Amino acid sequence: MAKVRSAYLCQTCGHQSPKWLGRCPSCGEWNTFVEELIQKEEKEKGTWRVDTAQKTTARPKALPEITYQDQHRILTRDAELNRVLGGGIVPGSLVLVGGEPGIGKSTLMLQIALQLDGRKVLYVSGEESEQQIKMRAERLGIGGENCFILTETTTQNIFKQIESFEPDLLVIDSIQTLQSTYIESAAGSVSQVRECTAELLKYAKESGTPVFLIGHITKEGTLAGPKVLEHMVDTVLQFEGDRHLAYRILRTTKNRFGSTSELGIYEMVGSGLREVSNPSEILISQREEALSGITIGAMLEGNRPLLIEIQSLVSVANYGTPQRSSTGFDAKRLNMLLAVLEKRGGFRLGTQDVFLNIAGGLKVEDPAIDLAVCASIVSSYDDVSIRNSVCFAAEVGLGGEVRAVNRIENRISEAEKLGFKEIWISKYNTKGLNLAGYTIQVRSAAKLEDVFSGVMG
Repeated sequence: MAKVRSAYLCQTCGHQSPKWLGRCPSCGEWNTFVEELIQKEEKEKGTWRVDTAQKTTARPKALPEITYQDQHRILTRDAELNRVLGGGIVPGSLVLVGGEPGIGKSTLMLQIALQLDGRKVLYVSGEESEQQIKMRAERLGIGGENCFILTETTTQNIFKQIESFEPDLLVIDSIQTLQSTYIESAAGSVSQVRECTAELLKYAKESGTPVFLIGHITKEGTLAGPKVLEHMVDTVLQFEGDRHLAYRILRTTKNRFGSTSELGIYEMVGSGLREVSNPSEILISQREEALSGITIGAMLEGNRPLLIEIQSLVSVANYGTPQRSSTGFDAKRLNMLLAVLEKRGGFRLGTQDVFLNIAGGLKVEDPAIDLAVCASIVSSYDDVSIRNSVCFAAEVGLGGEVRAVNRIENRISEAEKLGFKEIWISKYNTKGLNLAGYTIQVRSAAKLEDVFSGVMG
């Protein structure tokens, strides 16, 4: 019998220590070390085949000797997922999908598995029974003749079924429930998550089968398990959204086969997740009359232009220190823009409470909505509404200047497609811009006061 020893592992980053430590020397977190059993005489790890006769010894090759063949991506019926992955599922890739509990991760992956026509999909669940998954599939209303369900948590038993079944796509729900017999610690621990992911990674690369892993997140919003987990996988997808709202956002934080700034938007309905092909229409509320403090900004998420609604409320601070609150927008950047408006524009905002909200639950980092934020704040401060047919796309500098932004043509085209009559951009964006092909009126300015006088008079 193999001798077993214990060690202490950090549940945040996976750092190993022979004794308990109050603070992790690697990540700096407190009270994260947990004692786990570790096998001293290591068995053969990382193999997913029962027979090891097919193993070959790798040798170094010169770069010209390596042959490369273009692999066709697997296209799903979900256009949003295809866009986020960079054009479809890459064969042999390992994709990690993370999100808060109840956000819809299992629903999304079961929906993808049921919709993959002509390919065998193995859906391995360690959290739900077969009957529960069947109930969800019936609610989705998709046939799924090629989707097979396996309720198992031991990786060795899963690989035995994989060898006989040979799926074209493997879905694991979730990686924290899997357990390898090579590790003595409990399921969900750092050692188990790392070992199970390593075995699945080896299987994906050797067989060319794409694998989707569903992962839990911590209370801080990061993926549970060691940080090395995100380095091992090829793609990390973050499923975000407020459970009290209908819309969900699928965001890429890492992608070895595509852009890391793409975005997919879904709407949670009774029959599952519905793709939102034109998110600008849902991010802009339909108002019967113009209201003060509401403007429309043109932003970019990856290659996708979006028009979003910015809502501001400026009121007198009656309780001492003025409040500065923002939802979906960087609070430090809001304070900077307020300082610019007070210094360069002459608006007395030091005694005002300022509340800013990005409609639709989005978190925006594009500086191109600075002008829309400033116009929204001034509109609420003066209690003067801005016409519904006007939108903005420009950055604001510390000197009160209106700065140029990239890919202005895409922003103008999106505004024109949604029926806007007027868009304000930077004067420096008009160089080389052909305005003859647009029906929307493109107005430019170099200073904030020029924009405010043109919009609000």
